[in-house]
Amino acid sequence: MIIDCHGHYTTAPTAHDAWRDSQKAAFKAGGDTDPAYPGISDDEIRESVEKNQLRLLRERGADLTIFSPRASTMAHHVGDEAVSQAWTRHCNDLIRRVVDLYPQSFVGVCQLPQSPGVSITHSIAELERCVTEMGFIGCNLNPDPSGGHWSGPPLTDRAWYPFFEKMVELDVPAMIHVSGSCNHNFHATGAHYINADTTAFMQFLEGDLFRDFPTLRFIIPHGGGAVPYHWGRYRGLADMLKRPPLSEHIMRNVFFDTCVYHQPGIDLLFRVIDVDNILFGSEMVGAVRGIDPETGHHFDDTKRYIDALTIPEADKRKVFEGNARRVYPRLDAILRGQGR
Repeated sequence: MIIDCHGHYTTAPTAHDAWRDSQKAAFKAGGDTDPAYPGISDDEIRESVEKNQLRLLRERGADLTIFSPRASTMAHHVGDEAVSQAWTRHCNDLIRRVVDLYPQSFVGVCQLPQSPGVSITHSIAELERCVTEMGFIGCNLNPDPSGGHWSGPPLTDRAWYPFFEKMVELDVPAMIHVSGSCNHNFHATGAHYINADTTAFMQFLEGDLFRDFPTLRFIIPHGGGAVPYHWGRYRGLADMLKRPPLSEHIMRNVFFDTCVYHQPGIDLLFRVIDVDNILFGSEMVGAVRGIDPETGHHFDDTKRYIDALTIPEADKRKVFEGNARRVYPRLDAILRGQGR
């Protein structure tokens, strides 16, 4: 079985995005931040995924996508807490509808209603709703709700601990995933995303989060940002900062996906990072949608890069399936219930 751990609903029906535009306009005008949500038919949802994610999933030979709302439009820096709460609920409810229509092909991961300066404890209720009521298996956690200004505390700060306690209680992991950038110094997908991945890893290195939460699990997407490429730097920093070796200090709790859009990058990822810490992911349809003129294949067709690796088939099975089922135990339970 091939599980894609990183998929977003980037093709949601136009009425959903139109509602968001109306919400933002209402907030700016001082009006209702949760106006009436439009009726979106099952057929509209089917059309939005069957021509896009579901078609590509089948064409590229995968079986199931861990599916969440579009990351770039989480936009936690837009509006206030009420705006984020309402937008988040509608986004997550739409993911639930996709999963209900295609339970063999999608499983849900939730957006959180984060806002700059607002305690992460205000996101706990939505996590519980999505996991316990809607069957979601994890969440996307934004380490920088300010949208590129990094005005909040690092992930190792105790301000995050109540949310991490709930993650442990529910036995769900979080993918570290920022949203759009409102800082013009940082292009969202080309800089802000990769910066955040790298920054989160360094925060984990500097702190002792996993001493306090030994079963807490995070997926750092986009191949771990710059971390694998600079692995020697982080090993050296761990030594200089009197931290334990990375294999003990971080890598029992942190995993990288394969959203790396060329073969040399995937080759390096697998040379540097232990295979037990790598989950297959493509992020399609996502940040890079074009065809690579050097190969004639889509950049985000990441399965073919892993297929080309000269590693044991048992290791490929870990990356394609086993590691995801281990990192997301609720996914494993769902698949077992489906006889898979």
